[in-house]
Amino acid sequence: MRSIFCCFLALVLFASCDSNIIKSEYRTLEDGVWNKDNVLEFSLSEMDTVTEHDIFINVRNDNTFPYSNLFIIAALTTPEGEVTKDTLEYAMSLPDGTWLGKGNGSIKESKLWYKENIVFSTSGVYTIEVSQAMRKNGNVSGIINLEGITDVGIEVTKSTP
Repeated sequence: MRSIFCCFLALVLFASCDSNIIKSEYRTLEDGVWNKDNVLEFSLSEMDTVTEHDIFINVRNDNTFPYSNLFIIAALTTPEGEVTKDTLEYAMSLPDGTWLGKGNGSIKESKLWYKENIVFSTSGVYTIEVSQAMRKNGNVSGIINLEGITDVGIEVTKSTP
């Protein structure tokens, strides 16, 4: 009976794994607050230099997040030091306030497209830096402490046709 249970458990664990995920990593934000100067850094090493990949920015928010969208600045640095910087806007809720992310309870996780069908053409370490770029209407300086974001991560997957 014990061996049947172990086999069943192993089968469930292997079946639940997504074989397309190359890397998934998160940074937890203290007290659910993302300071505008808190640049989150993720390193990608030993990436396949032939296969196309998709990169996602994963954001977990709670009910204290006061906005319907999220502005992010993301920078991808190659091993040669070439930097590609993007300003990204993502919808986080419907007009009626319903969160778009997945999850039960007060935490919702949004999987946000960052790069699609990218080839890491050079061997070495790639770096992704992510920071929040939220501003109130008419205010140039931006929101210093963005509340309601509990975790930010990246996920790299093999592109699927």
